[in-house]
Amino acid sequence: MNPQTRALLMQVSAATLCTVLFKRGLRNQFIQGVHPLNPARPNMVGPAFTLRYMPAREDLNPISVFNDHGHPQRQAVERCPAGAVLVMDSRKDARAASAGGILMCRLMQRGVAGAVTDGGFRDSPDIARLDFCAYHQRPSAPTNLTLHQAIDIDVPIGCGDVAVWPGDIVVGDAEGVVVIPAASAEEVAREAHEMTVFEDFVQEQVLAGRSILGLYPPTEERSRTDFAAWRQARGR
Repeated sequence: MNPQTRALLMQVSAATLCTVLFKRGLRNQFIQGVHPLNPARPNMVGPAFTLRYMPAREDLNPISVFNDHGHPQRQAVERCPAGAVLVMDSRKDARAASAGGILMCRLMQRGVAGAVTDGGFRDSPDIARLDFCAYHQRPSAPTNLTLHQAIDIDVPIGCGDVAVWPGDIVVGDAEGVVVIPAASAEEVAREAHEMTVFEDFVQEQVLAGRSILGLYPPTEERSRTDFAAWRQARGR
């Protein structure tokens, strides 16, 4: 991933990204129903590496499957590239965990940027204390084998009603997670950065008592002139 694009995306919000994507006709890029375990962490940014679960079938999903080093969940944890985000399709079912604290520790130690599931994580209090970005629907103590059978890695998936292709750029903040198509990531990052700078100016003006009319969006020449002067003064 382009380091400059990553740096820009570290500074913008999921809300701003949703607006930039909406302007490009992409209306369903915000993963529904997932929340950060630690909202105080910096943004999570990285290309998607995916894991797909299907409903478990008991005769194929005993505890002994974890003895197989080729098990898809274990392979996902060991193969997810440094700087990437592991995104899991758990069919929005948080009745059993998608993963737990030990696997999140391994991802963190391997330099992975974060993990997202539309299901739940077990050991969630421990995960929340890690130096690692993790997003889920809610805590879930039962092992994933109870309901989920890991079946595929690095394939297109659905997560929280959003289509995720391997390599798509995943951005998470305190509100949630947005998926940016890989081909447009650099362009989206630049526009989101520009929008963030402008909205910082607008918020400062509104807090000082100014009306939003003619300011947001800027339909008056005074607003554009004031913004240019504000930006120059702050070196932004």
